Amino acid sequence: MSVTNLFKQEKTFSTYNKDQAEHYAHIRPNYHSSVYDTIRSHHSSTGGQFGSLLDVGCGPGTATHSLAPYFTETFAIDPSEGMIQAAQSTSGDKDTSKSVRFGVSTASKLGSDLSPAIPDNSVDLIISGNAAHWFNLDEFWPNAARVLKPGGSVALWTSGGLHVHPSTPNAAAIEAALLQLEETHLVPYFEPGNRLTRDGYKSLALPWTLDTPVKDFDESTFFRRDWTVDEQFLERQRAVNMDQLEKILGVGSPVTRWREAHPHAIGTEEDVVRKGRRVTERLLHEAGVKEGEELLQPAICGTLLIVKKVSNAENYLDPQV
Repeated sequence: MSVTNLFKQEKTFSTYNKDQAEHYAHIRPNYHSSVYDTIRSHHSSTGGQFGSLLDVGCGPGTATHSLAPYFTETFAIDPSEGMIQAAQSTSGDKDTSKSVRFGVSTASKLGSDLSPAIPDNSVDLIISGNAAHWFNLDEFWPNAARVLKPGGSVALWTSGGLHVHPSTPNAAAIEAALLQLEETHLVPYFEPGNRLTRDGYKSLALPWTLDTPVKDFDESTFFRRDWTVDEQFLERQRAVNMDQLEKILGVGSPVTRWREAHPHAIGTEEDVVRKGRRVTERLLHEAGVKEGEELLQPAICGTLLIVKKVSNAENYLDPQV
């Protein structure tokens, strides 16, 4: 299956200015340490080195700063200049700021358009958190093979939709109601990438599933791990009040597009996020929660995929070998 028919240029996050990017970074929690630990452990145990890291679609630099301390040098790219500005503004507080190089570039270019460009066969680990579903993967995978060292890794991960932890009163009814709101109001504003996150990247195009397979990657070493509602995929998965719930629901790209189409509704009772709040409040009250004491315990599932470049990948580049 070719990803070409699924790919559509992302036009929401890629157009963020610095203020929007900083707001996004403030609302979205970092990934739990178990995500980063799994990436580092698998990369190391399969022969990966820790010289150079490349974060693709780095956004405000959340994952960049979390993994950079383990590498000698780090590159971080994003198509949004605002996201890069936000990432750079926070890097001064990090011990690794001098070894992180940020640049505006896409997953299709992988830094070939930077000056200086990211060298071929120079990167040990490519990462992408909650961004690969926006890539043109027909172009990403050949370029990933180009910049990766033989034996290097590509780690792609995504969080799924918002779930309600069973510890929340009336949890099943709240989750069903929020899902119904999504189906009714937001699905028309879904892009192909949003659908890829909902199925846990099961439909994400991999190097060997493209119409023109990228033979530099070893399908036999493919790794997948899923985080369930009973595990922590994100930090700060604590109970949130209704104001916080609105903020969390408001950063999704389908909500952003819905609000662009309904600017008159923003901040009113007709806002799709406000509707989510009201139905949650009502169902909590039905379960006996008092007004003003409404709390919802979110549960975010997640998926991590790791693909390895074959150790003798240079052989694929030379037909004489």
